[in-house]
Amino acid sequence: MKLWKENKGFIVITSLITLLPMAIGIPLWQELPDTVATHFGSGNEPNGWSSREFAVFGLPLFCLAAHLVSAAFTAVDPKKQGIGRKVYRMLILICPAASLVCGLSIYSYALSWDINIEFCVKLFMGILLIIVGNYLPKIRQNYTVGLKFPWALHNEENWNRTHRLAGGLWMLAGAFFILDAWLNLRGMWFIFAGMVLVPAVYSLILYLRKQSQSS
Repeated sequence: MKLWKENKGFIVITSLITLLPMAIGIPLWQELPDTVATHFGSGNEPNGWSSREFAVFGLPLFCLAAHLVSAAFTAVDPKKQGIGRKVYRMLILICPAASLVCGLSIYSYALSWDINIEFCVKLFMGILLIIVGNYLPKIRQNYTVGLKFPWALHNEENWNRTHRLAGGLWMLAGAFFILDAWLNLRGMWFIFAGMVLVPAVYSLILYLRKQSQSS
């Protein structure tokens, strides 16, 4: 739990940030309808609904639980030496950021604020992918963070080469998501799938090539 102890203050601060939507929702309680949209499809159209109580209290608390579990599990990783302080902090910023985006989306729609929810979500995804993609090549072997293909976990060269490729692809995908926020590009699901499938196939090819060389 060394990482947890070294970043205890940071975890407390990010936990409070995760709960900010709750702090915002309480003063808005009387203005919010009994049932609010909590899931949105294309064109900012809601396709999922929840109670006001769940929106204000349930979602932030769920994000907080996910945040703390993520921070704890990463800190006790068997190969935790592969997770540096910067990578650890980047990881535990994801849930607080997601909580803020979700809260903003829910309250803005319920109260008819002039905010483009789809734009905000796509922009958030793009920025997140660029940040994660930048860090992927710097992550050493571990069981918590990164692309945990079995053959990469047991071969350092495979892991490093796979994550160098994935890092570039994820940053490129992030740029496309940001463009999509303004231009509504088509075929974004292919880009999303390619982020995982291309590195997976590449990693498998490296593994099979090494197996053939050793036999």
